[in-house]
Amino acid sequence: MPKVALFVRLEAKAGKENEVAKFLQAGLAMANQETTTPVWFALRLGPTTFGIFDAFADESGRQAHLNGPIAKALMANAPELLSKAPEIAQLEVLGAKLP
Repeated sequence: MPKVALFVRLEAKAGKENEVAKFLQAGLAMANQETTTPVWFALRLGPTTFGIFDAFADESGRQAHLNGPIAKALMANAPELLSKAPEIAQLEVLGAKLP
């Protein structure tokens, strides 16, 4: 069961909403390559607000993800796509139901 998680809130620049959505959809391929990231969701929370939720078995998995290709790509593209820096919350998982 995942023990720790991340929730990243993203606010798209005006006119960049579709590009942010496409970027997040492309992130799935990278997430599938991360063996320490068993749970990964790209979310649309509103017209310009997006999110990423992912969960990990332990802190080392979370840190590997934070230092991995998705995080690097996000930070590299943030100035062009986002109206402000991503808000990254580190969470503790209290319970989960997974397939």
